[in-house]
Amino acid sequence: MEFEEDIKNLVKVSLFALISLGYCYFVGKTIPKGFPRLLTILPVLLLFFSIPLFFNSVHLIGALSLYISWLANFKLLLFAFEKGPLSAPSISLYVFVSFACFPIGKQNGEKNPTQKSFFNYGVKALLLAIFLKVYHDYGDGMNRMIAWILLAFSIYFFLELILAMSSMTIELLLGVKLDPQFDEPYLSTSLQDFWGRRWNVMVNRILYPTIYNPVHTLSTRVIGRMWAPIPAVLTTFAVSGLMHELIFFYFTRDWPTWHTMLFFCIHGVSLVMEIVIKKSINVRWSLPPHIATPLVVLFVLGTSYWLFFPELLRCKIIERAFEDYGVVAKIATGFV
Repeated sequence: MEFEEDIKNLVKVSLFALISLGYCYFVGKTIPKGFPRLLTILPVLLLFFSIPLFFNSVHLIGALSLYISWLANFKLLLFAFEKGPLSAPSISLYVFVSFACFPIGKQNGEKNPTQKSFFNYGVKALLLAIFLKVYHDYGDGMNRMIAWILLAFSIYFFLELILAMSSMTIELLLGVKLDPQFDEPYLSTSLQDFWGRRWNVMVNRILYPTIYNPVHTLSTRVIGRMWAPIPAVLTTFAVSGLMHELIFFYFTRDWPTWHTMLFFCIHGVSLVMEIVIKKSINVRWSLPPHIATPLVVLFVLGTSYWLFFPELLRCKIIERAFEDYGVVAKIATGFV
């Protein structure tokens, strides 16, 4: 029953989102950029923040909170000040809506430098199925750290595969490519490499112009260009932490524990320390990859185990995901 209600809500929400984006498109033609335009589209921002609350499926909540409540809203914030992809000259309504709803980065025909082979995705799909089955069947009696490693890699594989399938579908329907989501983060050689180039790339690309750049510009005037990245990085991680707390709220409908916020603050401070050390030494030196990569992975997994793992358990992500799979399987069986 809940799944059927979610499908009905998805149709309604999609219609409201299209109407809202059409409204924003025509607002951009008549209302000057800046705070007047921001105030005019504020009701749409509030609507987009509320959309995940209409759903119970963890898959729909996860996708809508990322695509609509986070990415689309941040693009609309940029649009209010005539910045970002929605402010391109002579943009059509069709392209405006497509770019707002999806993490689109390239027109059809342009090669994606991080595009991977079907074999790569096939191996990850197989590992995902194995990890999920093992975690689901034996997770309660399993060593807590091993259970977290299985869950962490399952989430990573799941997100990458879902984005890959979304990219193929959107490319077929709209003739555009989605931005890549991941670039083998387990190969990161530093925190800068992990957060800046390999993990959650499309979120990084929207945080950069909406948060990092404005804070960096302001900080440059106050403390100079050399140290301006420090407050910019800290603010960016703080905002990312707040958005993740909001996503966990969509899942649990409960007050935040602020564990996720602490996780991103720790990583923001650690990344700042990495930047400061490199600037202070002023030497292009780094640890060999075979040493640096395990250290980065251990640090990310360790802090995630401490702060992220309890939140995922509180959300009952795996249990609710298997409930979704069971409903879908039952519906599919009914059609056979």
